[in-house]
Amino acid sequence: MASNKTSNSENKNALEKFKMQAASEVGVDLKQGYNGDITAKQAGSVGGQMVKKMIESYENDLKTK
Repeated sequence: MASNKTSNSENKNALEKFKMQAASEVGVDLKQGYNGDITAKQAGSVGGQMVKKMIESYENDLKTK
């Protein structure tokens, strides 16, 4: 069970890093912790960029198989 907690923590950190990278790519200034002061448009841009990058990664994985 302890290894599962470590894995979840690592996954959470990786997702946070991914989110920050996507935000940077679309020009949204996110900070660690609470970001309730950003607009819905900015939040949507970050989420959209994350989805775009996940799809690109999936498509690249398919090409290599």
